[in-house]
Order: sequence, then structure tokens, then C-alpha cells
Amino acid sequence: MTGYRKYIEFAVLLALAAAIVWWFGRRLDWHQVKLAVGNSDWRLILLAALVILIAYFWRALRWRAFLAPLAKASIKEIWIATTVGFGAVLLIGRAGEVVRPVVLPMRDKRVRPAASFVTIMVERVYDSMTVFLLFGLNLLWFRPAGATASDLAGTRNGGLLLITVLVIALCALVTFRLKSKKIVRWIDGKIDARSRLARRLKRATLSILEQLATALGVLANARELAVTIGWSLLLWLSVAIANLIVFKAFGLHFGFSHALFVLGCSMIGSAIPTPGGAAGAFHAITGAALVVLGVAKEQAAAIAIILHLVDFAPAALFGLFYFLRGDVNFARLRSLMATTAVEHAVEDEKIKVIANTKQFKTAAAD
Repeated sequence: MTGYRKYIEFAVLLALAAAIVWWFGRRLDWHQVKLAVGNSDWRLILLAALVILIAYFWRALRWRAFLAPLAKASIKEIWIATTVGFGAVLLIGRAGEVVRPVVLPMRDKRVRPAASFVTIMVERVYDSMTVFLLFGLNLLWFRPAGATASDLAGTRNGGLLLITVLVIALCALVTFRLKSKKIVRWIDGKIDARSRLARRLKRATLSILEQLATALGVLANARELAVTIGWSLLLWLSVAIANLIVFKAFGLHFGFSHALFVLGCSMIGSAIPTPGGAAGAFHAITGAALVVLGVAKEQAAAIAIILHLVDFAPAALFGLFYFLRGDVNFARLRSLMATTAVEHAVEDEKIKVIANTKQFKTAAAD
């Protein structure tokens, strides 16, 4: 039964995506949606896709910075892993995120699988914090058309709440980074792993925490922190600029504040792990955000569809190119994505975790 679990999960998420797509499009005049797409300026849409492609390059450079405390990696191999990984996200949704950290160690032997997986976790933290920080700051001065005084007050309060939550989360990460050895020692002493399964879970937990603490070393190093924040800002500001170009392609005269508002809403939609790169959820929430800004629902739907393609299609095309060229072996990729392969990667890392813990205990005793 466990062998079919992933297929069942995929089927459930596919059904969810279909339900959201139906809800999204049930009251739309699709002739008007098609007309809105046809009347858009495709030269500007292609320009937006080029800007997104540049954003993927910023993402690759940031990933190399995240990996720096753990391993040296080739920017070429990181670029291939990034584009192939996001191409997989477009096909199968957030479940495809496992492709990226698997492809990189397959291409660059200097990068261990556990290090690759943990840096992707750190990347998700950075992405969420960067987008929601920009979104929260934007809400402090955002003035949607037709908003009442109470609406504006609610918007500002929402921005302040979001920023407060982000500051607390950042403080928690910094605290974990500074106290990681004590936390690992405490967990090691508290968990009484008697069964084989419990021992494996304990080793996996300690390994992930140790690698996460090492990857979060960028928070303790001023230079690395500045570099990773810089790449993050370049990445998401590029995405916002691409959104603005798409809006212009549809004849909308939006400002940067509008683009950040839509971007924050799109980020919420993309977090729903439906196949097709959050298909349905991305479109519904992005379209709803545009309607809030006064865009007609058919035009909002057309823009949401194009934005989704602009965000994912450039990476998918490069990923397909690398597959066809033979840079990524599909059979080997499938085997490495198996649960046993991930478990073996964690088993390899446990030796370093145990050694680090012993060194810490020896140093403390001395």
C-alpha cells in the first residue's frame, strides 16, 4: 500500500487542482478571456519572460551562496538543477521541488545530497520572508482604489502584523543558529531511541538540524548575510518588474505598489501544492487580487494565466533542453528520488553529525 501512496497523494492534489480550476472559471466568459489574451502585447510578455529568466539566474547565484558553508558548487550545474527543478514544479507541482536538490548532487559530486536538501529548506525560508516582508511593507502605504478609511486601517494593521511575525521568525532562526549545538545535544540526550525505527528517526533529525544550523551560518556572517539578502531582493524585485511588464502588456497602468500586492497574493496561491505549478490556486488568488485592484474578472483571469506561464515556462524550456541534450539522466533521477536514496543520504551525513557532537563534548570537557 505504501508503494501507491505517492500516486494517491498526486491523484488527490490533481482533483483539488481540477476543483479550483472549475471554481475559478465557472462564471467567466471565456470568449472575453481569449479576447483579452489576444489583444495583449506579446512583445512585452516575451520581455517579462526574459526578466524572469534573469531572476532564475539570481536564484542560482543565491543557492551557491547558501551552499558555500557546506560545499563548493559549479554555477553551471546549479543553473541546470534550478531550471530542471522548476520545470518539474510546473509539471507535478510542489512535489517536484525534490528534483532540484537531487539533480545538483547528481551533476556535481562535491555537493552532498543532505547539504543540497537543507539549503533548499533555507531558500524557502528566505523566499517566504523576502516576499512577505515586501508585501507587509507595501501594505503600510498601499491605497487600493475605492478603499474606505476602515479598509486602509485594516490594510496597515495587516502589514504591521505580518512584519511583526517575520521579525519573530527571524529572531527564532538566529537563536537556533547560535544555540544549535546545545539544541542538538539536548535532543540527543532526551530521545531514548530503542527500536531500529526510532534510532533512524533520531539520526535523521539530528542530521537535518546539524545541516540546517550550518546552512544558516549565513545569518551569523555579515558578508554572507548581505550577499544572500542582496540576491533575494534582486530575485523578487525582478519578479515584480516582470509582473509590471505583463500588466502593461494588458494595458493596465499599475505602479510598483500594485505589483508587490499581486506578487504577495500570488505567493500565497503558489504555496498550495497542486500539480502544474500550483495550477488553479495560483490563478484563482492572483485573479482575485487583480479584481480587488479594479480589473474586470475576465481580464484578471487572462493576466493570471499569462503570469503563471511567464513565471514557469522559461525554466521549463531550459529544463526540457537539458533533458533532451542528456545533461540529466531520467532513469537515474527516478532512482535517486526514491525514498531509500534520500534515507541513504541522511545515513551518510550522520557520521559527520556524531563526530561534530563528540568534538563539541570533548571541547566542553576540556
